[in-house]
Amino acid sequence: MQIAGLQKLTLLDFPGRLACTVFLPGCNLRCPFCHNASLALPHRAADPGMTTDELLDFLQKRKGRLQGVCITGGEPTLHPDLPDLLRQIHLLGYEVKLDTNGTHPEALRHILEENLADYVAMDIKNSPQRYAETCGGVDVLDKVRQSAALLMESGVDYEFRTTLAHPLHTVEDIVAIGQWLRGAKRYFLQQFIDSGDIIGEGLWAPDADEMEAMRQKVLPYIENTELRGV
Repeated sequence: MQIAGLQKLTLLDFPGRLACTVFLPGCNLRCPFCHNASLALPHRAADPGMTTDELLDFLQKRKGRLQGVCITGGEPTLHPDLPDLLRQIHLLGYEVKLDTNGTHPEALRHILEENLADYVAMDIKNSPQRYAETCGGVDVLDKVRQSAALLMESGVDYEFRTTLAHPLHTVEDIVAIGQWLRGAKRYFLQQFIDSGDIIGEGLWAPDADEMEAMRQKVLPYIENTELRGV
């Protein structure tokens, strides 16, 4: 497996864990607010990355100092050998957090059934009515619904999260997400950040007051809804 990048230390990506973050290349969506366009569009990448053996060697050397490994992308479940990588990371004694867009429910099901992820963070791009628009025109809503249901029924620790960017997200959209995911364990509203490596144009972040207003509208449906990035 090609490893596109490695952040050797993160205090934020894996809740409650001192961790590193592993970036896998490629994505099947083209969300305009994506802040890792070089991962979603690998032809943009300048760094050749590292091999799986190099990653495992790094993790072997960090045993006792790191507690967890975050696997993100791009979209990790595009890689058929992802389960093998997760097994090897677990064998080294690490907990695993998986980031996913939820578009490969069968891959996610396999990972959950084999207990290969200790925490899953799943992106919810927008309300059902605007999902394809927000994903760059790709119709993946049915698969995302399946993955969301899998997580909510799985018993694994998880969160849903939505990156908020104008003009893509309105209060009505966020309410529709809350109604869809009613009773979810944890939901984060994240502020869009223009990393300078995004796919779309003409986007801007809602301010803290706007995000708090959205949060208040979601609370009747998802009690544990928090803001991130403000």
